[in-house]
Amino acid sequence: MNKIINILKPTGMTSHDVVSRVRRILNMKKVGHTGTLDPDASGVLPICIGKATKVSELILNKDKSYICELTLGMTTDTYDSSGSIIKRVDDFKASEVDIQKAFDTQKGEIEQLPPVYSALKVNGKKMCDLARSGKADEIVIKARKVNIKELNILSINDKKIMFYLKCSKGTYVRSICHDIGEYLGCGGHMSFLLRTSSGRFKLENAITLEELEKFYNNDKLDEHLYDIDYVLNNFSEVILKPSAIKYYSNGGIIDNKRFSTNNINENDEFVRVYSEGRFLGVGRLLKDNKTISLKSDKIFV
Repeated sequence: MNKIINILKPTGMTSHDVVSRVRRILNMKKVGHTGTLDPDASGVLPICIGKATKVSELILNKDKSYICELTLGMTTDTYDSSGSIIKRVDDFKASEVDIQKAFDTQKGEIEQLPPVYSALKVNGKKMCDLARSGKADEIVIKARKVNIKELNILSINDKKIMFYLKCSKGTYVRSICHDIGEYLGCGGHMSFLLRTSSGRFKLENAITLEELEKFYNNDKLDEHLYDIDYVLNNFSEVILKPSAIKYYSNGGIIDNKRFSTNNINENDEFVRVYSEGRFLGVGRLLKDNKTISLKSDKIFV
């Protein structure tokens, strides 16, 4: 089985917990997730199985969207509800205009400081592990560029603000909540997070772990599985001549007389490779002046 499953991760489980559960249900060792979702968060978590694990990084690089709740007036060391309260401001006033201005500071391409309690590594060690062992002073946090493509307030109810977010890979929603709270001067933390999409995988098509087990036991899982090339829709398609399959699969460089170039764009570097209606993998285009050749990058046959 070389497929992708769109799992609806529940709160209270780590992404690794989900992977372990999928391994047990399907009795397969080669299973991996496509980007960590915090234990307190729920939502879309694509799981790659078998050879599909080769494209997990490609899914990880896709945009993601969330519905989040920000609670103002309380700052925690983890920037979410799981942490210890380090500042509380009970008597504050923030108008809707002020709140909107604070949100506007987080739109577009921004420099973001990730939380200390995160899985990012410093000198080979996770920052969260260093912080929990009392070595937070050893951590030098570096700002990272992220792109906040959409950030819309859905509702404001006293200290609770619900909002929708679409962002690039590497974005910490907890940091957005923290930074908005700091801008308003009252502090804030993330009190709810639901991932609604990861690339092409949407919340409405996700299945729970309980449903996964039921579908698997009743031989109805196929309709909930996604082919590997489903996540590669941004790559152009080339058709390889059948006579070139073996040479291509063994890592040979294929000249442009043995594959179609009709659908290739000028800036393409990677392409989806098919032959006789079968998906073979991801190929890399090698360009030399006006000559284009093809070399395998990831093989799935």
